[in-house]
Amino acid sequence: MSMNNKQRWMGGVVLLGGGALLAALLLKGNEEMHQKTDVAPSANVQQNQQTSQTSGQGLTVDVATEKRLLEEQKRNREKAVAEQEAKAAEFLRLQQQAEAAAAQKAAEEYAARNARKLAAQESSDNIPPKDLTDKSKADDTKTAQQNKNSDNEKKLAEQKRLQATAEAEKKRKADEAKRKAEADAEKDHKEKLAAQKKAEADKKAAAEKKAAAQKAEAAKKKAEAEKARDLLENGDRQWMVQVALAANQANADAVAAKLRAKGYKVTKSPTSKGIRIMVGPSKDRATADAARKKITSDASLGMKSAWVIDWVPLDQR
Repeated sequence: MSMNNKQRWMGGVVLLGGGALLAALLLKGNEEMHQKTDVAPSANVQQNQQTSQTSGQGLTVDVATEKRLLEEQKRNREKAVAEQEAKAAEFLRLQQQAEAAAAQKAAEEYAARNARKLAAQESSDNIPPKDLTDKSKADDTKTAQQNKNSDNEKKLAEQKRLQATAEAEKKRKADEAKRKAEADAEKDHKEKLAAQKKAEADKKAAAEKKAAAQKAEAAKKKAEAEKARDLLENGDRQWMVQVALAANQANADAVAAKLRAKGYKVTKSPTSKGIRIMVGPSKDRATADAARKKITSDASLGMKSAWVIDWVPLDQR
């Protein structure tokens, strides 16, 4: 903003404020005049009413008194107008002084600003070329140092990043080795448990096998003992139940077929009198006799004349 524009702007502000103040003063003076005018007739009316009430004669207001009151009101108005005009004149004088002071202050500020600019320009023009060169070198040195510091900071940041990466990789490998060791330990533990269970199972199976072998051996010994006792008691004899003596081979085969159909073991032995049909052999006479009773009681066989014999095969006679 130029000097003239600033002065015009400040003058306009002062005039606007002065006009507003003058209008306020005039408005206030008119209100005071109206108040005085209203108060005076009211007082006169009250006085006349009192006089009328006191005298009780009902006379009208004195014309001379009314005229005097009107003249007094006129003088009051003229006095108020004169006071307002004096105040307005004083305000205009103050306004002109304020405008002059504002213009002077703006001029002084403008002159001071121009003086500072001129002094700064003269100071710059008076710097020797050598000082300018030194200043340029100093600036270059400062810039180089700043660039060097920036490079050092970048290198330090890169070193920190590489170090952090190496530490993270080291930690990852350590964790992986730890997990592998734990997995191997768990695997060894499971293998040991499995081996232990297998050993226990093998041991149990061996014990069961040994017990079975011992039991079988005991049964074998018992059977051999019973066989030995039977040999002592009965020798090599075989007890047979002879059920028939067939005249020919066909009849012998028919009788043997009936017995085999009932589940009996049948032996045929030829003799000079015919073919002997026998059931057995039995290990003792009692067993053979029980078989005989069973055969003779079976009506479907029709063999009522069976008997027990001590029979020795032809190859053993």
